[in-house]
Order: sequence, then C-alpha cells, then structure tokens
Amino acid sequence: MRVILGFGVALALTACDVPVPDSGVGFDNGNFKPRISDEPLGATATSLPPAESVSSETLDVLAATAPVPSQPTGGESAFVEASPSNPAPVRVENSGISDENDFAAVDARRSIEDDAQRRQQIAAQYQQVEATDLPERDGGAGPNIVEYAVLSKNPVGNRIYRRIGLNAANRFARNCRAYPSSDQAQIDFLSRGGPERDPRGLDPDGDGYACAWDPTPFQKLGG
Repeated sequence: MRVILGFGVALALTACDVPVPDSGVGFDNGNFKPRISDEPLGATATSLPPAESVSSETLDVLAATAPVPSQPTGGESAFVEASPSNPAPVRVENSGISDENDFAAVDARRSIEDDAQRRQQIAAQYQQVEATDLPERDGGAGPNIVEYAVLSKNPVGNRIYRRIGLNAANRFARNCRAYPSSDQAQIDFLSRGGPERDPRGLDPDGDGYACAWDPTPFQKLGG
C-alpha cells in the first residue's frame, strides 16, 4: 500500500514540474555555451514587417523618418574606416604649412645661383646711416646735478665756500624739509646761484652740496 501511495505522489510532482524558460544565453547539461548570432553589434532587436504586408503610406513614413548618416562639412575631415586593408590617409592640401625646413622640397625649386641672386637683392636694399654728433643741450631744463657731481672734486663736508648767517642750523633744517628729496634741493640750490651763493641757507658748511646731498653715487658712475 505504501509503495502504491509513493508512486502516486511521484507522478503528481512530475505533472506539476514547470519548464524553465530559456534565459537567452543557452545551457546544455549544465555547461555554459555563449549564443552565437550573426546580428552585428549595435543593431536594434526590432525588425520591420515584410514590405508586402505594409501599405505604401507606412513605407513613405518609415523612409522619411529613417536616420540619415551625417556627412562631413567643408571644415571637417571625412571619417576613415580603420581597417588593415585600407591605405593610409594622405593629406591632399597643405598650402598653409611651410616647407622651408624640408631640404628636398626647397632643393627642387631653388639652386645655389638663385640663393646668391637673392642675397644680392637683399644687400641692395640695405641703407647705411652716417653717424652724427649728439645735439647740444639748450640749458632750458635747469641745472644738471649729474654733470655737477662728476666735475666736482670736493669731498663732502670740506668747506670751500664762505657762508655768513645767523641761526644757520635752524634755517637749514626748516628749508630742507620743503624739498621731497636732496636731489631736488641740490637742483634748486644750483639754480639760485650755488654753489658760490646760498640765499636759502641750504649749504651751511660750504662744501657746495645742499641738504646733505651726496655726489658720490654719480661720481662712481662717471668713472
């Protein structure tokens, strides 16, 4: 009795067994087998119905909406299919690139005689300019402290000019503060009759240099 019941249960389970759908890859006895397809990569899975089963209006709509391959414009380069059977691309137009550094290209259109003639033509265009003397200074720009420093041989602080005046120290400090620099003070000192005369008291020690102006840097530049 138990054997009969067991055999009946086995038959019931076999009838209820649901087949496993194909996953799209393919299996055979547990071994993996990749699917081989003749369909090229990137192609869509949707296929069009036969032409005889489609009306002419539908075919016109499909033809009008079909993608059109883009064509290269005038400023773009044409696409080149990478294939060993295709020859290497060759640049046809290169007028914008100079070939002056290409000896073979230059040698094909020039000769030694041509180069010699070109050098003569370039030499004929040279213009020789005769040297002239520098223009004389008109003296309208005021005293030249550089020239004064180079020509002066008196050391700083050595009295060679006579100075007379009361309260010389205070006058010196007050008047020198009115100048932005000692160079400006020396220019004004020379324009007012210095170094022999010192109406503003800018050179109380009589060395010929106003407001502690130092001619040494200019003397070194002058040699």
